[in-house]
Amino acid sequence: MGHRETVEEMSEVFKKGIVQRITRNLLDIQILRLIQTQPMWGYKIKKTAEIRFDVKLRHGALYPLLNTLEKESFLTSVKQSKGGRTRKVYTITEKGEQFLEAYDSVLREQVRKEDLK
Repeated sequence: MGHRETVEEMSEVFKKGIVQRITRNLLDIQILRLIQTQPMWGYKIKKTAEIRFDVKLRHGALYPLLNTLEKESFLTSVKQSKGGRTRKVYTITEKGEQFLEAYDSVLREQVRKEDLK
């Protein structure tokens, strides 16, 4: 019984590490996936990513990435005023959706090891 718990604990540690690696290396895709669930502003993206992916996002990394994704037409933004503050709310575009579909397709091929046949 003790061995089984250890294997499950190790599996969870591995999963957490893999998610952190994916997020660090594919941050643009993870951000698009978050925004795909609902439109979000920068601070909400930052906090949601930190909770969901257990990584710390610096403003100096997040906002330039959001600007790049918008320039590449994967995202659009609108400024909204709330409580006297203006924030930029990001929404995924059709091109962004297509990009994520392509990513999912490639990931499925990799998992099935189709590229090794």
